[in-house]
Amino acid sequence: MADAALPVRRGVLGFLINARGARAGRLHWTDWFTYLYLGLGLIVMFGPVLWLVLSSFKTTGALEEFPPTFLPYGQAYAEVEGHADPLPLFTVTHEDGTQQVMAQIRRLGIVSQMVDPADPDAGWIRVPIDQRVPYREFHFAVENYTFLFDQFNFLRYFWNSVFITVVATLITLLFNAMAAYALAKYDFKGRMTIFIFIIATLMIPPTIVLVPTFLVVSEMGLLNNPWGVIWPAVATPTGVFLLRQYMLTIPDDLIDAARMDNASEWRIFWRIIMPLAAPALAVLAIFSIMWRWNEFLWPLIVLSRSETFTLQLALNSFQGDLLTQWNYLLAMTVLTLLPITLVFAFLQRFITTGIASAGVK
Repeated sequence: MADAALPVRRGVLGFLINARGARAGRLHWTDWFTYLYLGLGLIVMFGPVLWLVLSSFKTTGALEEFPPTFLPYGQAYAEVEGHADPLPLFTVTHEDGTQQVMAQIRRLGIVSQMVDPADPDAGWIRVPIDQRVPYREFHFAVENYTFLFDQFNFLRYFWNSVFITVVATLITLLFNAMAAYALAKYDFKGRMTIFIFIIATLMIPPTIVLVPTFLVVSEMGLLNNPWGVIWPAVATPTGVFLLRQYMLTIPDDLIDAARMDNASEWRIFWRIIMPLAAPALAVLAIFSIMWRWNEFLWPLIVLSRSETFTLQLALNSFQGDLLTQWNYLLAMTVLTLLPITLVFAFLQRFITTGIASAGVK
């Protein structure tokens, strides 16, 4: 009874600081366990994402360091009089045990020629490479991102992905909604047979139909065309099932009343069914955006010219047989994940509502 009388704090901060032992002025063991569990889950879920973002700001040398560092530390450079380019800095350990930060002029085998950046007129000295370690500083390699816009056609690939995702999602919503409306509200012979047949296609792996689908797209002249990526999968059994289950909860009396007012079937569908099915449509829109944005195999088959590539295909261009440009690959991965993350963050509340409503009659 005492626990039930505890004050309830409102808001996000209040939710986080609410505890079973709040009235006693100390945390209960269940509070410690809850915070520990939530903290561990937070680290497991967002730790790799944070590592990815920080690694995208590292230089190539920093990415190749072992053991790896969490923060983006990089080789420090300094302008030295008499040298046109900045020289890398190293911490040199002298024979007497003292340490000094020096700039490396050049490396000859196992010996480096070093100079004091503060007093370059004193001349250079020879230092074995095992007596110096790189002097690193906290540095964000912003050039990883500027390269994508300056020398890499990022905006073109981004537009291709946005066009395919948005258009395919709109067509998917329309086609699936019409099929679901017919299966949910029209009473005709063979309705359940057609519905079961549609659901049964979920058991067919997509790779099985790649060849016939490619032949159809090729005969239609849609190779190296965004529409060749859009059309083959605009009707999905998952979307038909989700929308049908939700439309079954819409009362038939609304449709009968609209028909008595001489409303056409298209007007009923567009002005009554679609607005009422908005939560389920939002769920399907989120799923469709995620499917289309992250799709790789089918665009790889249909699109072969670089100007038609999506972001997922452009990511693959950074990987080669002998060299992988990890710094640019990680930067572009972050930019690729950002739009879909924002979409999911703003629309995720519709997922629970739509799925719950579609699954309960």
